Amino acid sequence: MEFFRLKRDIPFMRHALIFNLISFATFALAVFFLATRGLHLSIEFTGGTVIEVGHAQAPDLEKIREAVGRLGYAETQVQNFGSSRDVMIRLPLTKGENPAQQSDKAMQAVRSVDPLAELRRVEFVGPQVGGELAADGAMALLFVVIGIMIYLAIRFEWKFAVAAIVANLHDVVIILGFFAAFQWEFSLAVLAAVLAVLGYSVNESVVIFDRIRENFRKMRKATPREVIDNAITATASRTIITHLSTEMMVVSMLVFGGPALFYFALALTIGIVFGIYSSVFVAAAVAMWLGIKREDLVKPLKKKDGEFEIVP
Repeated sequence: MEFFRLKRDIPFMRHALIFNLISFATFALAVFFLATRGLHLSIEFTGGTVIEVGHAQAPDLEKIREAVGRLGYAETQVQNFGSSRDVMIRLPLTKGENPAQQSDKAMQAVRSVDPLAELRRVEFVGPQVGGELAADGAMALLFVVIGIMIYLAIRFEWKFAVAAIVANLHDVVIILGFFAAFQWEFSLAVLAAVLAVLGYSVNESVVIFDRIRENFRKMRKATPREVIDNAITATASRTIITHLSTEMMVVSMLVFGGPALFYFALALTIGIVFGIYSSVFVAAAVAMWLGIKREDLVKPLKKKDGEFEIVP
């Protein structure tokens, strides 16, 4: 399906150096914020008290958030889990208070909104558990990157694998840089969004790489730069349709999803926007700088019955 088809190739790679310099500057800025400010980790990573509350009817979460927020904690999380009648409250670690004291204060706040609220469970999550979650999240990110590189190296060629990983890490670091710069809360949901962006971004790169490989077979007299420009131009309509439809859903979550989904949707929004950029101006450009050529993707001619043919 195509909304439009461009008749002339857009010379994307003519400006690849400029865009790569912009990418490097953005990447360096993100690394700077990560190094100087760090991530504002949520309660899942830093530890705290988790309280589960049951209600006879679906409560007004906004009123509960306001009531719990008046307790004076630096950050709190109030969200549904399981059903609309079950509410989970997360409170940060506080000196001089134990989980029992925190749960008592939280329940008083909740019962000011719903007097029939029932305390179901109180659980303390220590910083050691939070540290393990952070380490597991980093390992998950590492395994995803290694898996993507192996997949692309097998499907295409090692130069494409390197190009795609550079582009994907570019997206991930920039997302983390935004969260570090503005000190937005980094939670498990945001980590899930980062992993989703990795898969989403590599899919876009694979589409362009597939077209590049196809073009090398068809455009025998074209230079690698011309082949790449044609591949990007030919997939432009598909790229716009895919990203616009995805972004519509993500923006809906961002606007209407409430606090529980806000940072998850925000990370996806940043990742999708930079994913378009990186697939074209980072992945394709890096493949070009690495010297991708026809012989890397198309097997040489062999002689058969006195004639030459391409090995399939």
